[in-house]
Amino acid sequence: MSNHPAANTPHRLSDPHVLIPVALFALYVIWGSTYLGIRYALESYPPFLLAGVRFLCAGVALYGFLRLRGMAPPTWLQWRNAAFTGLLLLGFGNGLVCFAEERVSSGIAAVAVASMPLFAALFSGMYGEWPNRRESIGLAIGFAGVIVLNLGSSLSGSRLGAMALLVAAMCWAFGSAWSRRREMPPGPMNTAAQMLCASIALLIFGFASGEQLPAHPTMRATLAVVYLAVFGSLIAFSAYLYVLKRARPALATSYAYVNPPVAVLFGVLLAGEHVGPYDLAGMAIILLGVLVITLAKQKRAH
Repeated sequence: MSNHPAANTPHRLSDPHVLIPVALFALYVIWGSTYLGIRYALESYPPFLLAGVRFLCAGVALYGFLRLRGMAPPTWLQWRNAAFTGLLLLGFGNGLVCFAEERVSSGIAAVAVASMPLFAALFSGMYGEWPNRRESIGLAIGFAGVIVLNLGSSLSGSRLGAMALLVAAMCWAFGSAWSRRREMPPGPMNTAAQMLCASIALLIFGFASGEQLPAHPTMRATLAVVYLAVFGSLIAFSAYLYVLKRARPALATSYAYVNPPVAVLFGVLLAGEHVGPYDLAGMAIILLGVLVITLAKQKRAH
């Protein structure tokens, strides 16, 4: 029989009070940087094949690792649920963002996707889980920040890009709300199954629509694909599914409000994009909205 300190250590390491903030930090920073990563990868790779290759590599690696570790494969029902969720989150959600980033800047793509928590609140409400009053205030503040941020640089240059980003946000939100109430594969196997299923759909659509893999991709584009697969998919997507399962939807989706300022910041530092007064004001309001949502979640937990 183990002594108390040894027995408690794994519990502390797996304590949601520790892991949820760590996972949220990963979502805020890593997913904020992936918008610029996608922009770099698009220099050589077409959008849907880019997403398909990214998720295929990450999914095969993770699935193989888990099976070698002895984890059982998903049941047929879990495969079906993972396929539907993966198609919404990764197929439509990420594939359309890649498509849109051929037409709009990385920072603006992140700004448009920040409408996602509002759709998530709506779809969760359809299942009887409406945001509470404080969460609603936080959502409203966050969306006001998105509007202010968007005043600094318009999406009007590409109606198609703007529409793709809106549909991406809606699909991601519905997939998140739907999957919370379904039997999904356990733990990281859920991540692997969703990526495998989504990658097949993305690759089929990409090739069917006439996309081709580049014969001579640039080193920067290929390194961006590797970064997206390892950090954006394996690490951050696993973190998202963990938070989605253990926290309220408003907190789990709060990353979408933090990603725009992070994406704009990366664009400024690494790609020479410019930041105006609207951008700075919008970022400040967005972060305030996330703070309100976080505090509302903590108060509800007590």
